[in-house]
Amino acid sequence: MTSDVWLPIPADEIEGLPDGLDYQHWDGSADYPADPTDCAFYVVPYMKGMDVALRPLAAMTSLRVVQTLSAGIDHVAPGLGSLPSGVRLCNAKGVHEASTAELTLALVLASLRGIPGFVRGQDAEEWRSGFYPALADKSVLIVGYGSIGVAIEDRLTPFECARVARVARSARATERGPVHALAELPALLPEADVVIVSTPLTEETKGLAGADFLARMKDGALFVNVARGQVTDTKALLAELESGRIRAALDVTDPEPLPPGHPLWHAPGVLISPHVGGSTSAFMPRARRLLADQLTRYAAGEALRNEVLTTG
Repeated sequence: MTSDVWLPIPADEIEGLPDGLDYQHWDGSADYPADPTDCAFYVVPYMKGMDVALRPLAAMTSLRVVQTLSAGIDHVAPGLGSLPSGVRLCNAKGVHEASTAELTLALVLASLRGIPGFVRGQDAEEWRSGFYPALADKSVLIVGYGSIGVAIEDRLTPFECARVARVARSARATERGPVHALAELPALLPEADVVIVSTPLTEETKGLAGADFLARMKDGALFVNVARGQVTDTKALLAELESGRIRAALDVTDPEPLPPGHPLWHAPGVLISPHVGGSTSAFMPRARRLLADQLTRYAAGEALRNEVLTTG
């Protein structure tokens, strides 16, 4: 049985990798480090795009595991049909929660407290004093209550929010309170001052934040997207922003990267960060720990963490 492992991080930079596997370093470059047909465990290069992620997949006829370094799997999903039966797909749950939740709070606080205007005021040497909205006493709705949604609520807790409501694909109970089913979302949107979207991108969530979703948000509410750009209907969002009815803070956009001249750049009331939710100093230590643990489990024939699906 083949024992090739393709890693986007050099093996000598990952402490705790098991012996007995043949480690190949491939970070998405034009040349492959070895014959793809010999690859058994493929760790997808991080933030290199779908074309890079999918390029070697069809040739990986001995593949047993695909491991992403992202929470989402939408960039590899189109290539799964070419894989042999029984290939396990695992995501990077546990790697991005802290960084993404941290940026989410930064976007919320910066938007509410007027930080972009202060920066522009500093550039213009203008003292822009006044009263600004606080996060305290606000009602927050988290749409997508997986591990990232939970981490976001962890960081909301000290801010004295009036209420945090939670929505996921299906209803369940948690120690913090109920998680509502996606079907209940229309009734919850009008009650929220801040709506945070942290869902994976699936056929169910593509375009979720469309015209009806946005129209149900209360006047003056803040829409925050740290999920994927395609979860939001950009045209519908632009219409709401240009009317001045709601504001937005976006770590992801559709299209992405946002091209020069796109109207979203200069829409009123929008703060944009360039998809940096997980791209922090916290990423690499957590990614290395995940890979060492997963490959130790793989070499020992033990169950892997974060299995999303198995090809059939």
